[in-house]
Amino acid sequence: MTQNKGIDNEKFVKALEIGRPPNVKRLFPNSKALIVSGKVIGRALRAKGKTMTIAANGRNQFIVRGALRAAQKANAAIIIEIAKSEGGADAYCPCNFWNLATWVDAACNEMGITVPVAVHADHYGIKNPADIEKARTEIPSMFDAGITSIAIDASHMPDDQNLLASIELNKYVPDWAGLETEVGEIKGKAGLSTADEARFLIGGLNAHGIFPDWIALNNGTTHGIEASDAGIQIELTAQIHEALEPYKVSGAQHGTSGNSSERLRKIAQQTMTTKANVATALQMISWGVKVNDYGNALLDDRGEFVKVSGGGMSDEVWEAMRAYAAEKGWKKGDYKKLNLPFENKLLRQEAKIRERMIHGVEKFVYGMLTEVFNAKDTAPLAIDAILKAGSYDLGPLAERIEDPAEWTKDKIIERAKSLDSDKGPAGDFED
Repeated sequence: MTQNKGIDNEKFVKALEIGRPPNVKRLFPNSKALIVSGKVIGRALRAKGKTMTIAANGRNQFIVRGALRAAQKANAAIIIEIAKSEGGADAYCPCNFWNLATWVDAACNEMGITVPVAVHADHYGIKNPADIEKARTEIPSMFDAGITSIAIDASHMPDDQNLLASIELNKYVPDWAGLETEVGEIKGKAGLSTADEARFLIGGLNAHGIFPDWIALNNGTTHGIEASDAGIQIELTAQIHEALEPYKVSGAQHGTSGNSSERLRKIAQQTMTTKANVATALQMISWGVKVNDYGNALLDDRGEFVKVSGGGMSDEVWEAMRAYAAEKGWKKGDYKKLNLPFENKLLRQEAKIRERMIHGVEKFVYGMLTEVFNAKDTAPLAIDAILKAGSYDLGPLAERIEDPAEWTKDKIIERAKSLDSDKGPAGDFED
């Protein structure tokens, strides 16, 4: 294994011994991959300050490998994730909640990756009571498969139901695991989150002894392909984060792909955001679709994606992809559905083509980590957090400051009535 020069070898060996959660050690007993709780990554970023790391949505194996190589090169703590829409029971990607940890572990061992990596189940969406019932079995099954961090996302429901569902499902999340919560479904400038809504959610969780590491907001951005770089509302984000400061929760920025590098730098510098999700941009880059400097896919005069000559997948597979999408009647936003049927066709390409797909992702992620997110050299800080705790379980960063007697079910429902909450239009706003 090639040791990262930025990480002390003795510390790495000790962290490997004590820093991997029980589920990871059980699944991969002989592994040299430092797969850790999301809490570890979050603490490292807070320790450095004014920094966030990439949470790379591993829609294909090329993305996973490229992101890990970039993190190793940048000596950065990183998160590899997949969302429920991408990798849940009805997945459109070959990567899913139940094989992501295996993908990450294998890639780390093969490529000699020594930076700490969290494996995150993103946007685990809860939209109705039936979803809660399914989650009672599904969430434990995901941790059985090596997940080390999860986003319980009940933001699609009214505020009181969001909070109550989050409280109910927390019992299925290990205490040591990273935890993300969400207020306001990600749907652009409509239905923007408010400080009152965020305080309601985090305060109610706090009263029940639940201390999330991250909160995601609807702060003006969207998932998928953006029409421009106008998205994240920085001042709104900073205002909400300031209101949540007593609860010591960091921000998770969703819908990063369509926002300019300058806007993302400001998010890192001016807010408490430490986790930045990138999905669509990495997919397009791995495929060899031409993007601008912040990962937004470019279209030609006919409104078609522009394939980079000599980049990404082979032209033959690209044309097969386009023909398949046309036959299905898919629009540009539907191209994400090509991941599952074309994974094996991508993997069977010759080695030099597979390598350039990985390298494209590596180059982009490295640039984001070092030039935009300020995440360089956060890996040793994550290891230090493990060693300081002497365990894979870092415990909560916050403490209970809310009175549980004021946050009973009846009082939660009554409190929610006073919130000025605009959820925006109905529709499908999944990744």
